[in-house]
Amino acid sequence: MDSNSGDGATDAASAEQWARARIRQAKDRLRPMAEQRTAGVSVRLEKVLNAFAAERVGTQHFASVSGYGHGDQGREVLDRVFARVLGAEAAAVRLQFVSGTHAIAAALFGVLRPGERMLSITGRPYDTLEEVIGLRGEGQGSLRDFGVQYEELPLLDSGAVDEAALDAALEIPRRLVLMQRSCGYSWRPSLSINTIERLCERIHQRQPDCVCFVDNCYGELVEEREPPEVGADLVAGSLIKNLGGTIAPAGGYVAGRASLVEQACCRLTAPGIGSEGGSGFDLHRLLLQGLFLAPQMVAEALIGADLVAAVFADLGYPVQPSAGEPRSDLIQAVQIGDPDALKLICRAFQGISPIGSYLDPVPAPMPGYASDLVMAGGTFIDGSTSEFSADAPLREPFNLYVQGGTHRAHVELALIRALCALLTAGWVDLAQTG
Repeated sequence: MDSNSGDGATDAASAEQWARARIRQAKDRLRPMAEQRTAGVSVRLEKVLNAFAAERVGTQHFASVSGYGHGDQGREVLDRVFARVLGAEAAAVRLQFVSGTHAIAAALFGVLRPGERMLSITGRPYDTLEEVIGLRGEGQGSLRDFGVQYEELPLLDSGAVDEAALDAALEIPRRLVLMQRSCGYSWRPSLSINTIERLCERIHQRQPDCVCFVDNCYGELVEEREPPEVGADLVAGSLIKNLGGTIAPAGGYVAGRASLVEQACCRLTAPGIGSEGGSGFDLHRLLLQGLFLAPQMVAEALIGADLVAAVFADLGYPVQPSAGEPRSDLIQAVQIGDPDALKLICRAFQGISPIGSYLDPVPAPMPGYASDLVMAGGTFIDGSTSEFSADAPLREPFNLYVQGGTHRAHVELALIRALCALLTAGWVDLAQTG
């Protein structure tokens, strides 16, 4: 202790001792699950390595063709490697996708035509898709502006897909059914691969030509199989989430049936160009290396998510999912219930970030979102949620969504900061928590 430390420092030391003890207890309980998640890395890594070997990836594929990017062998190999990892017929991996939302939008606009029907069976989609579909905003060229008809099925109280309502909805021809694998900003379980398989089979039995489209953000490499391997016709996601391995500088992907992937690429570029254009800006090495690192990064994030769930549940906060439950994505939701406590936790997480630790996260508007957001994201890649981050829409019941983490130790240190802040501010009652 510093010689000039007073009672405040002593209180801070006591708070940290208490926080470390709470986290140590949670870690001890979760050790078997952490070992299981660590063991799963080799299965997923072998899948990635087999894809690299099958496509004979070499250093020559790190370079890109400039300009139009015609005949870019590195881009073509990258696409085939991702397709193998995702169990898809084809894939398009592009830095030109600015986000997962952009990749999803390209897929939707590429496949759907005026007058066709789109059905979301996982309730209201993620906030950033609302303006893409036309649920918010006017005159920006949404799907509704182009005459695409949209409907959605509310989830059951349990958070599961209402399969009886799905059967009824399929009495009408549907061109595309949207499934959001991750919980997004909703309070529900994420869709497991087994559930996606069952839903795809159910949809194709009734409408064989209907496109089963999965928003795969946050879900890649969490389970042993991917949606295209179990019947999904098309998936899309972001490279600054799971598959980028925390080092992809930008980008997204679409994968699935080759004809559908090409339609999405025609929306990204132009009809007649499709998947055959676009430079990789000599960044293919980072995308390939990120994919190589992804199994380890995903496992660390899952172990961190379990720890977040356990620690906050021990303090009496509702969590989704519970620690140790099967997971199909990286997101851990915690119902904080109060905006001030929510901002306090985000401030603590930001304070132990490698980048911008001096910043104070405050609620602010964010393009594509309906509510102001408070975000703790001191990441090397702007907006990267494969690195440790947390964000929350400022609306009741004030849920915090935590995701990512390059190693579990960072998540542990962030939790120590958050618990100390909550205790010092009086949000934790030691008499009740022990």
